[in-house]
Amino acid sequence: DIEAHIAALKANDDVEEIRLGGNTLGVEACKALAEVLKTKKNLQIFNAADIFTGRLISEIPDALTTLLTALLTLPKLHTVDLSDNAFGGRLAEPLKDFYSKAGPLRHLLLNNNGLGPAGGSIVANAITDLAAVKAADPSLPPLETIVCGRNRLEDGSMDAWSAAYAAHKTLKTVKMMQNGIRPTGINKLLRDGLAHCVELVHLDLQDNTFTLEGAQALASVVTGWSKIEALCVGDCLLSARGGVLLGKALNLQKTAELKKLSLQYNEIDIKGAKAIHTAILNGLPNLEILELNGNKFSEEDPLVDEIRELFSDRGFEGLDSLSDMEEESDEEEEDEEFEEEEQEKAERVLKEAGHAEAQNVPQEKDKKVEDLAELFGATKISA
Repeated sequence: DIEAHIAALKANDDVEEIRLGGNTLGVEACKALAEVLKTKKNLQIFNAADIFTGRLISEIPDALTTLLTALLTLPKLHTVDLSDNAFGGRLAEPLKDFYSKAGPLRHLLLNNNGLGPAGGSIVANAITDLAAVKAADPSLPPLETIVCGRNRLEDGSMDAWSAAYAAHKTLKTVKMMQNGIRPTGINKLLRDGLAHCVELVHLDLQDNTFTLEGAQALASVVTGWSKIEALCVGDCLLSARGGVLLGKALNLQKTAELKKLSLQYNEIDIKGAKAIHTAILNGLPNLEILELNGNKFSEEDPLVDEIRELFSDRGFEGLDSLSDMEEESDEEEEDEEFEEEEQEKAERVLKEAGHAEAQNVPQEKDKKVEDLAELFGATKISA
């Protein structure tokens, strides 16, 4: 059946891009296509998103392996899109064999494939191996893009992904939205992985869970991305304190190229909004789009008008619609202030206790250590 569809492809030796999306290919069709692909030495882009709809699980491994093996013979192939195929963890091995050897690859697109933590780790380890292949041959281009969202990667694969990002310091675009990554995983991903990617231009981690722990990590590493133009961390539960920390970090004039900042649905309160406003004023002269809808302050607050006026004066589109805001209750504000005070006390006592320990003061006789234990026992740090 496929012969009629690939006749024109066979005759075209100059083809640079192939798009197969929306079709459904079986094993025999993939074998026939693979033989043709091997002859297309000028091919640069291969889009195979959503090509196995309705196929049996037992068919896909052989079909995919056949295609990927053929792609490894193409010296100019820099972009491969395998998104929207229900691979699951069972297809991680064929992907591993390809990604670990695809020297010419610059743009890796693997979105919405249901890899899971185990499959995600296998793919990430293969990407780490690819770094060694590229390092061994200076003629090979660096990896620039990784899109791996909606794959249920979770915390369990963050060790592997952190290593992969640390190995590819030239990455410019990273998108890992909606992966069920929790604060511990986000912390590791940012500090041990993405912090090394100093060429980052676009980062999208939307719809994962940061809380204060992840927000602290983001605030710590964001100043290392001097070329960042789009930072998308909407629906990540940054928390009220997290919003303030991020605002302060962006105010340090280390991210002046930022054009888009997505912070919607993050429980950011008016203090965080003020910190972000200050950052826009002093540290983000090129910011064109700010998304703050769904946070915890009133759209009627005078600060909102100040932000809109600031964007208007600069000639930018600016702030999004604040149609779904949630005002923070007095009780929530009091609880948060209490928790902040207790955390500050705990940190201060910890510092003093560390100083006492350095002076060889026995802990059992150190009142500061007793205070520390009492504070941490009574303190709860909320998101």
